[in-house]
Amino acid sequence: MNDKLVDFINGNWDSCIKQNKLDNGTLIGLPYPYSVPNIGCFDEMYYWDTYFTNIGLILSGRVMQAKYNVDNMLYLVNRIGFMPNGNRTYYLHNTQPPFLSEMVKAVYEYFKDKVWLSSAYMILEKEYEFWMNNRISPIGLNIYQGNVMNDETVNFYAKIYEERTGYKYNDENKKSIARHSITTAESGWDMTPRWGEDAYNFAPVDLNSLMYGFEKNMEYFCGELGNDSDCWALKADKRKKLMIKYMTSSEGLLLDYNYKKERLSDILTMASVYPLFTNMADREYTEVIIDNLSRIKGNYGMFACEKSESKNIFQWDYPNGWPPHQLIAIKGFDNYGYTDIATELAKSYVEVVQKNFELTGNLWEKYNMIDGSVNTRQELNAQDELPEMMGWTAGVYLYAKHYIDKI
Repeated sequence: MNDKLVDFINGNWDSCIKQNKLDNGTLIGLPYPYSVPNIGCFDEMYYWDTYFTNIGLILSGRVMQAKYNVDNMLYLVNRIGFMPNGNRTYYLHNTQPPFLSEMVKAVYEYFKDKVWLSSAYMILEKEYEFWMNNRISPIGLNIYQGNVMNDETVNFYAKIYEERTGYKYNDENKKSIARHSITTAESGWDMTPRWGEDAYNFAPVDLNSLMYGFEKNMEYFCGELGNDSDCWALKADKRKKLMIKYMTSSEGLLLDYNYKKERLSDILTMASVYPLFTNMADREYTEVIIDNLSRIKGNYGMFACEKSESKNIFQWDYPNGWPPHQLIAIKGFDNYGYTDIATELAKSYVEVVQKNFELTGNLWEKYNMIDGSVNTRQELNAQDELPEMMGWTAGVYLYAKHYIDKI
């Protein structure tokens, strides 16, 4: 390994750990120490960021901190009924991509504690019920959904969208733009061209792939606990059939589906690789992805979206590559035996992270996957310098290094 970079990561994990047991203003107290996304910017833990951070923590031998993060999330689900975007009161109306069952699985497979798993399983049932009761479309597939649409929230989120992307809204579409804006934030892809301006009408491929993975994980947990797992297998099978029915393009790709307009997204994104990550894809589908890989793969890794004619500025767009997407792709292709592609992606990501660490002394939240720099597509109100990033960038870097070493 690059000793300086690994030393930097190991020396800074503690700088990204907070402990606040009591509620304080908007901050929701958590029973255990918890990880925040990066150094200095946050006092709260975030949902999907923490999955990728946990991978790095486990690879660094900090398994108890990874478990603390999971236990804090289970606490929040038990207390609130779902895992919010983060432990802030202003996040109590919104969630993020459902990675908690994956996090529980990683911790369980390390400790093999069935008593703990039994408790976690019951809490995961609550999160699953939240998604199926509150984030469900008429066609039976899950959606992200922007909430809190009072006048103050509408004004705030519409303005945020305009300031960050350059899109000019008017009085007629201000509410829908605000709803779109908060929905993209819930997806984790805060500002992206993949859904036009009505994200709340789309059943996303990545979300439903994760929900398929959720159902398969629950099936696995049942087997470990000696419970009947048939219901979870049926749920997963039903979801897969619905995804194939509604999301399959003429090319054989799975794309986000607008159930209101009954049409597919016209932009290929990294979301279409998620079925490989959760082992939902058939072999034929994986081959279709490989045939179209050049559309979403650059010299240094995976783009968030293929190059398009989008007029506005989005950070989750070409040519930007985000750490979580690199791991999704590496693991996805490895799941289906395409170790050559997975290894190439892992090496490319390691190279881009190391190169920019040597130049700047920092890890960054996203990279330009064409030239391997940190000159990413920034939004209109973005600062000149990207925020220093420890969590998911460090986690995915260590994952990629580990993957290369074990091949």
